Amino acid sequence: MAPSASASTREEEEEEQQQLEEERFVPSHHPSAPPDELFDISTTVDPSYVISLIRKLLPLDARNDDNTEIRGSNCNDEVVSSSNDKCKGMEIVDDFSKSDFQGEDEEDSGRGGENARVSAGEEVWEECGCVLWDLAANQTHAELMVQNLILEVLLANLMVTQSVRVTEICLGIMGNLACHEVPMKHMVSTNGLISVIVDQLFLDDTQCLGEACRLLSLGLQGSECRIWAEALQSEHILSRILWVTENTLNPQLIEKSVGLLLAMLESQKEVEHILLLPLMKLGLATVLVNLLAFEMSKLTNERIPERYSVLDVILRALEALCVLDGYSQEICSNKEFFQLVCDLIKFPDKVEVSNSCVTAGVIIANILSDVSDLASDLSQDLPFLQGLFDIFPFTSDELEARCALWSIIARLLVRVQEDEMSASSLRQYVFILSSKADLIEDDLFDHQFDENKENESLATCGRISNARTFAVSF
Repeated sequence: MAPSASASTREEEEEEQQQLEEERFVPSHHPSAPPDELFDISTTVDPSYVISLIRKLLPLDARNDDNTEIRGSNCNDEVVSSSNDKCKGMEIVDDFSKSDFQGEDEEDSGRGGENARVSAGEEVWEECGCVLWDLAANQTHAELMVQNLILEVLLANLMVTQSVRVTEICLGIMGNLACHEVPMKHMVSTNGLISVIVDQLFLDDTQCLGEACRLLSLGLQGSECRIWAEALQSEHILSRILWVTENTLNPQLIEKSVGLLLAMLESQKEVEHILLLPLMKLGLATVLVNLLAFEMSKLTNERIPERYSVLDVILRALEALCVLDGYSQEICSNKEFFQLVCDLIKFPDKVEVSNSCVTAGVIIANILSDVSDLASDLSQDLPFLQGLFDIFPFTSDELEARCALWSIIARLLVRVQEDEMSASSLRQYVFILSSKADLIEDDLFDHQFDENKENESLATCGRISNARTFAVSF
């Protein structure tokens, strides 16, 4: 007897399902491109594979009708019906039909099967999302993704999901896409996307907040920075960013949230005009100084390596603030801030935080150029002078930093000549300078070598030469 049509259809469906399962769980390779599909794109990964991954991220409620839709949740992974508010499951599953989900009045045993299927769908969504997250770091793959509507798919997920893991993956994929020019332009032109991204700043999940801050930082660093800045300019949004920055205890989130503030400070002038004044009114300078004080206490008492990068980005943000016309006075006149950066110069184990120490030296040079009277007290601080010389080995490739250190030393030594000092203090000065004679000689030699470089900045050379000559002459 010939097989029935229904049996044949069932066999075809089973074969198709088996093929899909094989495609999902292939960690070391990707399936070959189908011979009947040609893609005008050069990539080591099958374009059809990337497209299939994007399709698997489609929210399920977009495929269903009637009253049932699948939403993300922080609670049990179950189905949610639009007719009630009971907290239920994951909105992103593979191509299951509506009959795969049990109703409210089913047996408990039926619910167990339902939850298993939803959980499996959630795992598939997460696996596909994480693969796309990695692939988005590659420019070719990223451009292929936006051509195949991944931004629209991610936006649809963000608008319906209640799952923080789904949100994190969506933001992570977009964060990698934003590293490339073409996908960034698509992102800006996708209606409603930027405002939805900004809304994620009001979540309470650390990982989601970190990815949101990273993505917004990239937006502010790009050519379309004004559009991103305008999306952030509301007082309640800026207040939220500052609140998260100051109140989180997670080092990674501190680093990324301060990184967002740094992107605002270092962006183009038009971003400065939009965001800096409201940020300063909301207490940006105070927040950064408080963070610096906290990290300095951690450095002094605990020395946790994962916090070194946090200290570095805080100092970079403060350095950027110190040189902004119209905003530098508030931070440069902050005595607590000045004392903290001076303490960092005197920190004994500089190898661990060398970048931070170099930044601190540049900050002090900037402050002394605005508030020169502070040099009088520093001229009596011999450990500070010792600390300045200890930083020189970390500035071999940073001419501006070396210029900053020599300018500080020159300001200190001129006070030594003007002020009355005890014989013991003078002897200590002589001891420090004589012990650093080799370092000074090496720096003079390095300067002669630098002057011969074709691309050397004449202005930088001149400043270094003047500061060094003035300091060494004493």
